[in-house]
Amino acid sequence: MPRPNELTEILFQDGVSGPDVHGSWRKAISTDLFRHRADLPAEERWQLSYDRLRALNEEVLCPESLARDPRGLAALHEWASVVDGATATVAGIHYNLFLGSLLDDGVSPARDLTRFAALAGTGTFLCTERAHGNDAAALETAARYDRERDEFVLHTPHEGAQKYMPNTSPVGGPKAAVVAARLLVDDRDHGVFLFLTPLSDRHGTLPGITVTLLPERIGSPVDHCVTGFDQVRLPRTALIQGDHGALLPDGTFTSAVGSPRKRFLHAIRRVTVGKLCMSASTLGGSRAALAIAVRYAGMRRISGSVAGESVPLAAHRSHHARLLTCTATAYAMTFLHRAVTERWITHAPEDRAEAERLVAVAKGWITWQARDITIESRERCGARALFPVNGLAEFAANADGAITAEGDNLAIWCKAGAEMIFGHTTVPAPVQATGQEPLTDPDFLRRALAAAERHWHLAARRDLRGGAGGDALGRWNHASAAALALVETYAVGQAADAFATACAGVTDPGTRATLDDLRALFLLDRLTSLSGLLLVENALTTDQVRSLPGTLRALTSRLAPHLPTLTEAFDIPEQHLTSLPMLTSV
Repeated sequence: MPRPNELTEILFQDGVSGPDVHGSWRKAISTDLFRHRADLPAEERWQLSYDRLRALNEEVLCPESLARDPRGLAALHEWASVVDGATATVAGIHYNLFLGSLLDDGVSPARDLTRFAALAGTGTFLCTERAHGNDAAALETAARYDRERDEFVLHTPHEGAQKYMPNTSPVGGPKAAVVAARLLVDDRDHGVFLFLTPLSDRHGTLPGITVTLLPERIGSPVDHCVTGFDQVRLPRTALIQGDHGALLPDGTFTSAVGSPRKRFLHAIRRVTVGKLCMSASTLGGSRAALAIAVRYAGMRRISGSVAGESVPLAAHRSHHARLLTCTATAYAMTFLHRAVTERWITHAPEDRAEAERLVAVAKGWITWQARDITIESRERCGARALFPVNGLAEFAANADGAITAEGDNLAIWCKAGAEMIFGHTTVPAPVQATGQEPLTDPDFLRRALAAAERHWHLAARRDLRGGAGGDALGRWNHASAAALALVETYAVGQAADAFATACAGVTDPGTRATLDDLRALFLLDRLTSLSGLLLVENALTTDQVRSLPGTLRALTSRLAPHLPTLTEAFDIPEQHLTSLPMLTSV
């Protein structure tokens, strides 16, 4: 039998401070303020998310240190999203994108950030525009330098350049933003930079700034708005500077980065930590959804095969097998996120591009898996889970938000795939399967997955070379399907490797055996759809392919009794679970 406490310890072993950082956020969301309140109108929930943000801030010894701590920021998102995706959203924007961007400015004189650290003012981040989302490098908001007055003039030239869709309403109190705008000096465009811009005070929106609320969106409600600027004057100190660019005292622009696009990427580099936070928020939501669904499956009883008999939903293989597969994936997602966060924190400067790509790949895979898991969890709980008051209905929509935020998943995977075609080492040809390898051996299954990664890598190279010459888009279109398959198999492989690393530190035999089975289930579920390809590549034999369904059935049968323990290890606060009507009366 697996030990629940050891499973929890493994899941939240997140660097040297893992148990402490996760424990503090878990404790914070266990208070009455964080009880699920889906019954409130959207406007009241907007305010509640800011009230909760201030409560979280009271638990932080040094907000500036939190803004510099990717692991702490990710952990905050993991736990806040358990009860309210909106709180995770406004917290990530304030601490990471706003406060973090200001703290990253190593050139300008030190700014007094006391009011933002104390949340006397909330920070937000204005980058994408109505006409520019994934192509934000082409945004059109401009900040013209006025030499005579030594100021910037921030302006929205037309409707398509309005900032879309930051949390800039008056809800939550006074706000300021870092605004992405084109720096114009003597009518020369130096690329996109960030500018610290006050938006509102206790009396409302400041002159020259227009804020229009957007319609309510799906998921946990946030006060999303469209924001425009009409000749708003900003002091010279508004410009957030760095190696990518600075304005000298005489008004001369200087930069160590020659390309305007690279300057833009440097200016918004906080988005990489934002990807870690988006992934983390869907991790918390996925684990919470599974904890709810598995508990409900044990409580809800239905008619059995004998008259007058009833059995729990969990007794049916068709029910628990789906939740078990999702649980295996949730473990893999968690371990991958731990490994990728560690890689990001410890990478050497020369490895930054590779580390950024890994973060992007993980963000895409984790958030897509989260959507699948939360949809499955909701479906397994039937009609009652359709009602937001029962705590499941918003998770899938919150995952949709994370899929789009900080770089749309498909767009960042296309970028990763294009880079990996020739910028990623091809996996060596694996040893051919003999048929003697047990399909429950996760190490053998990992080698089979490597064969699929190699296949798609070679296919992407071949397809790119086979495209029409002189047509860059045509060549990419020809290779994109194989390149995206490469990214997906690489992501699954990285998750499997992180799972193996986590298992290696387990000392209890029962816990280790269960985790090894869970890792095998995760890989078998992925390999089943690749069985034809793996047969052609000699990574599986004909008999092994035929044995896949039976092996999956046997693994599921062995793991099914442990499903409640596996999800109890997610350590979702009992205060949250018992506040959901669905789990108190079935």
